[in-house]
Amino acid sequence: MTTKEVKEMLEQQLTIDEDVSQWLMKPGSVDSFVKLPGDASTRQYFRMSFGNESRIVMKMEAFRDRADKLPFLIIQEHLASVGIPVPAVYDVDPDNGLIVLEDLGDMTLLRKLQEVSNADVERHLYEQVINSLVELQVKASPGGARAVELDAFKLRFDREKLMWEMGFTIEHFYELHLKRTLRTADRKIIMDGLEEICGFLAGLPTVLAHRDFHSRNIMVLEPERFVMIDFQDARMGPAVYDLASLLRDSYYQLEEAQISRLLDYYVARWEALSGQPVNRDEFRYAFDMMSVQRNFKAIGSFASFLNRRGNPTYLKYIGNTFENIRRTLLKYPQYSRLRETLFHYYYF
Repeated sequence: MTTKEVKEMLEQQLTIDEDVSQWLMKPGSVDSFVKLPGDASTRQYFRMSFGNESRIVMKMEAFRDRADKLPFLIIQEHLASVGIPVPAVYDVDPDNGLIVLEDLGDMTLLRKLQEVSNADVERHLYEQVINSLVELQVKASPGGARAVELDAFKLRFDREKLMWEMGFTIEHFYELHLKRTLRTADRKIIMDGLEEICGFLAGLPTVLAHRDFHSRNIMVLEPERFVMIDFQDARMGPAVYDLASLLRDSYYQLEEAQISRLLDYYVARWEALSGQPVNRDEFRYAFDMMSVQRNFKAIGSFASFLNRRGNPTYLKYIGNTFENIRRTLLKYPQYSRLRETLFHYYYF
C-alpha cells in the first residue's frame, strides 16, 4: 500500500491533519486502516494493520496543551507500573488527539460470557476479573505499591458527587425522556431516600475506583488474560463501587446465587491481599446500596445519550437496570416508599 493510499484511507475515515498518515506509520507499511464500533463516549477507534501486527488508534480532541496531564495517559502509566493489566501505549500525537495502543482484539467479557456453557464457567471468568479488581484497589490506591501523587487521588465520590448523579437521572430519564413531572411530595420521597443512601456511601472508606468497570470494558485475551480499558475517569470511591458495576451490570444479568458466591470470593481475595478483615453483613448492605446508586446513574446516562447525541442504542438496557434496582430495594423495607415512587413513574 502506497503512502497516497494510506492517506486516502485516513482522510475517508477520519478528519485529521494532512501529516497524520506520516506520523502513524512509515510509508508503505500500513496494510489496512479500519474504523471500529464506538463506545458510549465521543472517542473514535481504528484498527491499523501491518504485516502480522496491528495497533488501535484512538482519536479524541487535541490535547497539545495538556499532554502531560491527560487522565488516560496518567492512569494508564500508573496502573501499568503496579502490574494492573491495561493496554500498552506505543505512541502519542497530542496535536492531532491521537494515541496508538496495543490491539486487544474484539473479545470483551460480555462477548465471552455468551460462550459460557454453565454457571461454573461463568463464575471462573468473574473470579479472574475480581482478582484484577482487588489488585487495582490494593496496589494502585494511595499507600499501595507506588508512592505517587495523582489528581485522581484528590477526586472522590462524596455526597455531593453521588447526589449530582442522582439528579442527572431524574432530569434526563424522568423529565426529558419519559416527559414526567414529579409531584412535589414524590420528589421529596425520592430525594430523601437517595440522600440517605448516598450519605451512607460517602462515609465508606475509599480506594481507587476504575469508575466504569463492567463487562464491556474488560477485554479477554487468550489464554485467559483480562485487560481493563476505559479507565481515564478513575477517582477515589468505596471498594464496592466497581464491584457493583461488575456484578450488577446493565449489560449482563447474573443470578442472585452467583452474585452471592462471587461476593464471598471477593471478600476472601480482599482479606488475603489487603490484610483487612471484612464484616460480611455490613459489606453486603454496602454492596446493595452501591448497586442502587450505580444502576440509577446508569439509567440517566443511557437516557442522556439519546437526549444529547440522538443515540438510542442504550435505551434497551434500561429495563434490566431498573429491575436490578427493584430487586435490590425489595430486600430493604425501609426503602419501600422510595422503590414504589421510583417505579410508579416508570411503569404507570
